[in-house]
Amino acid sequence: MQRRRFKQTLTFPYRLKNFAEDLKAKAAKLRPGPEREALLRRARRADTASHIDEWANSPGLQPPK
Repeated sequence: MQRRRFKQTLTFPYRLKNFAEDLKAKAAKLRPGPEREALLRRARRADTASHIDEWANSPGLQPPK
């Protein structure tokens, strides 16, 4: 079985930020409830992943000695 491979045109942090913004916009349209909370939770996780990726790829990060 072959894998489906395709080239990503946008960077990973950019895609994560867009994903989080889309989720927040969808959550803003919903009434308070479990669906809205689930969307907001996913948006927070995407934001956190974006921040961790920025931190891990920062030039100031030094490898352990």
